[in-house]
Amino acid sequence: MSRTLRMIAMAVGVVLLATPAFAADGGVSFSSSFGAGLTIVGAGYGFAKIGGAALESIARQPEAAGDIRGAMIVAAALLEGATFFALIVCIAKG
Repeated sequence: MSRTLRMIAMAVGVVLLATPAFAADGGVSFSSSFGAGLTIVGAGYGFAKIGGAALESIARQPEAAGDIRGAMIVAAALLEGATFFALIVCIAKG
């Protein structure tokens, strides 16, 4: 199992194990700051994957660097837009 998958499984396990403690206080409620933090972590992971894949592709085919860079910028802009939307939803809910 990859390291990232193990970290995600541990985080989910911690949340599930802590659920009964939250339920004792009258219900499980995740704050908007938890959602915003999760959004930022996901966006950071996405940007890292995009950048890493682009650098690896450019290293393998330097002559295609311009096309790869353009595709990377478009993908990063779409990811950034989705991240801003998720942050606005989290802030509006809180």
